[in-house]
Amino acid sequence: MDYDTLTLRPISPHLGAEVRDIDITRPLSNRQVEGLHHALGHFGVLFFRDQRFDFDSQKRFGRYFGDLDIHPNTPGPAGHPEILPIHADATTKMIAGEKWHSDVSCFQEPPLGSILHLHTVPPSGGDTLFASLGAAYDALSPRMKTYLEGLTAHHSGERNYRKRNRLNGVDDRGRVFPEADHPVVIRHPISGRRGLYVNRLFTTRINELPEEEGEALLRFLFEHCERPDFQIRFQWQPDSVAFWDNRAVLHLAIWDYYPQVRSGSRVTVKGGRIAA
Repeated sequence: MDYDTLTLRPISPHLGAEVRDIDITRPLSNRQVEGLHHALGHFGVLFFRDQRFDFDSQKRFGRYFGDLDIHPNTPGPAGHPEILPIHADATTKMIAGEKWHSDVSCFQEPPLGSILHLHTVPPSGGDTLFASLGAAYDALSPRMKTYLEGLTAHHSGERNYRKRNRLNGVDDRGRVFPEADHPVVIRHPISGRRGLYVNRLFTTRINELPEEEGEALLRFLFEHCERPDFQIRFQWQPDSVAFWDNRAVLHLAIWDYYPQVRSGSRVTVKGGRIAA
């Protein structure tokens, strides 16, 4: 696509682009939204600097790309259920995203994308890593690609959310967390590129294999997807925004800044069924 309305600086051969000379806190034109949508599908994650979102402008930007989801475990601020607070300080016991994952892949219809705005960042550290699931698939041998075709994996929020609630003293008895089955290999709805769709945080088993075989295969796929070859690293600055495609990339938040403050908010754009 000709991105005539956008100024893009690609970050690596595999994924990521910085979008310059655009104010996403203000209303956008249809051409700008179309360009951003296609750029997201092509690059996997887009980065913006100097964007002073409030909750309303962040939600407006997210809604250009679809309806907004409500997080299954963490409630939003009063009047803004779609907002997921992201905050860590000296009292924090467990941060969000400290294992490689795709956001809420345990939904029957996983999110299209996530839009994270950080207004406060530590003096150093607090970076986020992103890894291309398409590049990970491409690097597999032809035999492994053939073997993975037709396999499905089970994704569950139970383990992750129960642990988080227990550490934070949240009583979640009686709550039911989402779970779903998705293809191990998917085709991206925008780019058409094939990619893996498993992650360490939510994927619990391969449905068509015995337990021991499935665990061994998942262990290999997790480590393969997380290889440095497929990664980029984003250094946050105050009022930076990252917009990533949950069908195309994994991400990992690095907690190397304790007890400093890292704070902001996220909205999540609804997606659809994941296609094999």
